[in-house]
Amino acid sequence: MDELPIGRRVAYWRGRRKMSQQVFADRLGKSKSWVDKVERGVRRLDKFSVLYEIADVLQLDASLLLGKEPERRADGLTCIDEVEVEEIRSALERYDSMSTFFATTPQPPSLAEMTKSVNHAWLTFQYARYGVLTRALPKLVRDAQALDSVANGDDAQPAAHLLGQVYQIASSALRKLGEYELAWLAADRSMAVSQRADDPLLAGVATYRVGSALLALGRARPALEVNVSVANRLAPGGGNDSNPERLSVYGMLLLQGAMAAARMGDNNTVRDLVNGAEEVAGALGSDQNHYWTSFGPTNLELHRAAAAVELGEGWQAVDTHEQKIMGQDGFNALLPERRAHHMLDLARGFAQIGDLDKAGEALVDGDRLAPSEIRCRPIAHEVMSNVLRRTRGAPPAPFAELAEHMGVGI
Repeated sequence: MDELPIGRRVAYWRGRRKMSQQVFADRLGKSKSWVDKVERGVRRLDKFSVLYEIADVLQLDASLLLGKEPERRADGLTCIDEVEVEEIRSALERYDSMSTFFATTPQPPSLAEMTKSVNHAWLTFQYARYGVLTRALPKLVRDAQALDSVANGDDAQPAAHLLGQVYQIASSALRKLGEYELAWLAADRSMAVSQRADDPLLAGVATYRVGSALLALGRARPALEVNVSVANRLAPGGGNDSNPERLSVYGMLLLQGAMAAARMGDNNTVRDLVNGAEEVAGALGSDQNHYWTSFGPTNLELHRAAAAVELGEGWQAVDTHEQKIMGQDGFNALLPERRAHHMLDLARGFAQIGDLDKAGEALVDGDRLAPSEIRCRPIAHEVMSNVLRRTRGAPPAPFAELAEHMGVGI
């Protein structure tokens, strides 16, 4: 995008922020005609003061509008910036499998090397090191695509399997960081690749990622339908085995369907799906990480609490936490992303019942477990703003310090 005129860059980022010209103009205190002329190059942007106002409205570094790479933020290890988003987008938009018809693909890593890199990326995600992960994702995606494009014979399906996993990792990280459309694109790519990998369970987990992205985009009903539809196909019995891998994937699909139903306010469907997942978790016996799902009895309770929050029943989420999660060995054994995610849900639950001190404590506890899960997620910023706005007097010091780190005004 470096070669684009500055007006085109303004138009590009305005579109990314989903602002109409009128909304953008209103926030700048300008006319729609002025914005249109700037974006078409009819009017020059020759004042740095105006340029910085535009950058502020678009919530990006002014150097991006000038076609330069911005300086990395001091907190770059915990969040994502526009440059990294565009690098990931560029990697996702590659079509290496098609390009091999016309040119030789650069030498990809071996299957063993790629497997090691993918496993490391999954652990990086589950430890909520999102900044580290997003810096590595563009190369990881390109390497997996390159390997998949040249693999043949016995290597073809394992290479496709790895590429499908990479797309899932990308989808999960992008969804956490608020890039929901890119998250959906990556998840959709994973579903297509999973068919070539000939692994129904990988396709099931890809469906879970698609459902998560759809839910983030506000499309709860399609998210519910796709999760339940594929869950029914993967259900144990009727010719399907009941191994731990299948139970884990099936259970997570049910839980993701429950989250979608909760977003729709469908309490009955939530109850049915959570109860179904509870049976599966009981059959599994313990929390496991097959297909990187972290599914098991404890994760089930985390989703029960999260669904209660989505239904506006904060008291139920708090009760679930206090009765079935807090202090349990299963919870303490979960990886940081899962535990910090639950503390964020718990903070929302406490906020719903008006216990702002406890909401703040939950956010601080989540930050101690996995700073990126709290400091970098849009939903966490919303909760922080909500609690600060409703808090009378000065907030407790740890909470105020966290708000400062997050850039949320007190």
